[in-house]
Amino acid sequence: MPNYDYIIIGAGAAGLLLADTLGKDPFFASKSILVLDKDDKSKNDRTWCFWERGIGRFDDLIHKTWNHIYVGGQKFQQSTSIAPYTYKMLRGIDFYDHFVPRVKAYPNVTWIQEEVQQFEEHEHEVVVTTVTQEFTGQTVFSSLYDPSLPLKQSIFPVLQQHFLGWHIKTDRSVFNQSEATFMDFSVPQKGNTRFMYTLPFSETEALLEYTLFSEHLLEKNEYEEAIKAYIAQNFGDIAYSVQDTEFGSIPMTCYPFHQHNSEQIFHIGIAGGWAKPSTGYTFYNTARQVPQLVAYLKTGRPLTQYHQNSRFLYYDMLLLDILYKKNHLGHDIFESMFKKRKASLILKFLENETNVWEELQMVTAPKPMPFIKALLHRLF
Repeated sequence: MPNYDYIIIGAGAAGLLLADTLGKDPFFASKSILVLDKDDKSKNDRTWCFWERGIGRFDDLIHKTWNHIYVGGQKFQQSTSIAPYTYKMLRGIDFYDHFVPRVKAYPNVTWIQEEVQQFEEHEHEVVVTTVTQEFTGQTVFSSLYDPSLPLKQSIFPVLQQHFLGWHIKTDRSVFNQSEATFMDFSVPQKGNTRFMYTLPFSETEALLEYTLFSEHLLEKNEYEEAIKAYIAQNFGDIAYSVQDTEFGSIPMTCYPFHQHNSEQIFHIGIAGGWAKPSTGYTFYNTARQVPQLVAYLKTGRPLTQYHQNSRFLYYDMLLLDILYKKNHLGHDIFESMFKKRKASLILKFLENETNVWEELQMVTAPKPMPFIKALLHRLF
């Protein structure tokens, strides 16, 4: 049975960035690393978006950027600059084409395309079982997400950021390619938090995603009919073709995923709770988490002691408490924030980079009573 120092299960953003960071660091040159993934990473299976200041480490891979965003609702429309931030879109295929060959080229990394069926911790090793064979590892980093875990408790509510997207091409110019639609709440809310998210690549091409922050998913045709209605309402009687589609569902919860880590098993990515609870944004946080995790590995301290907590988790918790009980309030909360505060400050807050004074400005933007009730509920 082949044995490795580190086994990384899953070659998504978290797995690939971890494998690359370990592979290029001379500190781990003597460590054997196995990467397991069921896919060959040759498809554009996802899109990551994030915002950051200035030049970033992924800029050479970025597909499109925007310096302005649009936020709208039933009675509110705003087009605004997000300076000093830039909103950036990274396609999965471009990320894979860059990082997969790099990772495979490291002499101490073995890449095997196999689907992992289970992994089991023993006294001195972890046994990882795939469809055809077994491996042992001293430490396993798993990105396999078990959606049943947070549903087995009631302390932390669990919502989903779920969406279906169409990459469409129109027969005439209709899109403003210099501006991304960050949240358009003009779509019927139907008792939920629902909005359209649009990323224009040119005047005739864009990715339109019908997105919800809610507890339950919809039937596929409900997402599709909402996109069709939005196109008809905003662009009139245009002809268009669907170039590509994507669907996703990201957990929105403050559930402490880190409690499932052990001395030999550590969960990464969404499985490790690396998604921003209040928004579902994961990629940029993952890119920040990986170097910190690797630096911690060098200390030799137990992985069970590696956990980062902050006051921002409490802000996320209060918002999720509100949306879980009164999901229809979402559009009002987000619209109030963008109506009363600068977009750049909102993005800074959502990226966990604000100071206490800035956070006070943010939490006082929406109507206070829902947050006061949520706070009292958490305290008592």
